[in-house]
Amino acid sequence: MQPYVICHMMSSLDGHALTDGWDRAFKKSAGDLYETLAQTFEFDAWICGRVTMQEIAHDDGYPKGLAKGTIPRTDHFVERNANSYAISIDPHGKVGWKKNEALGSHVVEVLTEGVSDDYLAHLQSVGVSYLFAGKTEIDLQHVVDVLSRQLGCKRLIVEGGPHVSGSFVNAGLVDEVSVLILPLVDGRGEHPASFEVSPDAWKQPAHLKLSSAEVQEGGAVWLRYTRA
Repeated sequence: MQPYVICHMMSSLDGHALTDGWDRAFKKSAGDLYETLAQTFEFDAWICGRVTMQEIAHDDGYPKGLAKGTIPRTDHFVERNANSYAISIDPHGKVGWKKNEALGSHVVEVLTEGVSDDYLAHLQSVGVSYLFAGKTEIDLQHVVDVLSRQLGCKRLIVEGGPHVSGSFVNAGLVDEVSVLILPLVDGRGEHPASFEVSPDAWKQPAHLKLSSAEVQEGGAVWLRYTRA
């Protein structure tokens, strides 16, 4: 059965998702509320892109020269019975994990076949699971299928960044969109929107149906949508 996929985002009133430059206390309060709401979805796995995962991993690179030869491009699962999984969309293999857990969840790297043997050797050395989702580009449908078939995931929550969230929506894989709108106008037009899709990949708008709108303490509004 296809997993239920939720895209959970947080943005300013004008639709910007990056929080750099925002007041520290406001950002922490908003982040805490965002995570509290995320937990209500009772998900099996949470999905983020490379940039977000590098921040979570406190990434300072990974050691080179670990591979003693060519490593087969086959999926490698260290843990199949974890309480939750942290899914890192990292096509070129750049996140330097120091351990195989992120925020209490077992890490699974999603890679293309072009990653280096040294990177795969590094992941194996720290006990991180990984799967291959394409030769040069990530096939998100394949990712969802593997997480369901191999790890038994039934509910997935996509938490950004904007390009990862946009890619899931553009691929038609999202069953529900959840957006926490904050009482803040960012105003920087060059900042990405909550959902970003490259012009050459864009197919059509994703039409949604509002299922709930709740005012939160502090003036934020939590909007939830399902497919139209």
